[in-house]
Amino acid sequence: MTRWEYARLEYSSTGTFGNDRFMDWSASFYYFGGVSRWGTDERFDDLRHLNRAGNAGWQAYDRDPVYVGTPRRLHSVTYSLRRAAPEEPPQPTAQ
Repeated sequence: MTRWEYARLEYSSTGTFGNDRFMDWSASFYYFGGVSRWGTDERFDDLRHLNRAGNAGWQAYDRDPVYVGTPRRLHSVTYSLRRAAPEEPPQPTAQ
């Protein structure tokens, strides 16, 4: 049976919803080891960060967008990620 490690990638806008057509987007990676900021993009480009996670063995299995305002604008996207946990060596048994 496969054991999984879980993480999430949060990609959210950093600006206001004024007349700024191209908002900055911030990427943060949350995992069992803590939080890692993956940088800020001048335009929406989540594929770069998803590819980075994929290269480290993570698989995206869920996507949760958050929209706000009228007209509806994308405010953030959270990706749920998982990867197979490294197998632990068998523990010796007492004889």
